[in-house]
Amino acid sequence: MTPNAHEEARNLIALGDSVSQAEYAGIRAHLDVCADCRQYAETAQQVARSMRAIPIAADRTLVRTTQMRVRARAEQLRQRRERLLLVTFSCALVAISSALSTAVVWKGFEWLGRWTQLPSPAWQAGFVLFWIAPTLAASLLFLAHGTYLSSNGRTRQ
Repeated sequence: MTPNAHEEARNLIALGDSVSQAEYAGIRAHLDVCADCRQYAETAQQVARSMRAIPIAADRTLVRTTQMRVRARAEQLRQRRERLLLVTFSCALVAISSALSTAVVWKGFEWLGRWTQLPSPAWQAGFVLFWIAPTLAASLLFLAHGTYLSSNGRTRQ
């Protein structure tokens, strides 16, 4: 057995339960033939059992602080979920409203084009500009103010 194989086996033993099935099978095969690594594995298991047997008591301040942070994070996640639901509902409402009103607005621009005797391409271009103007305005506002994504989820002060 090469020194690298012993070192690799010991590194995998140190990982404990986080090794894959294939790695575990390789360790078992190596431990069957290597007394030094087998002794190392037994010692590592004894140390792990001893560490698990030691009761760990957290300071009251640490517990309260942790609970406070967990509650604050839960509240943040709840608010985020509520905002996402509101945004989803708003997007659905806008999509439905757009689908229903497009034909009416088109007819209105067509009537206005005939009434003012504009050529078809002129009132059609006016319709397109009218239809995308709110999106362009919102895009400019977001660019001017900065986006939510650029702040990585942090609120602006």
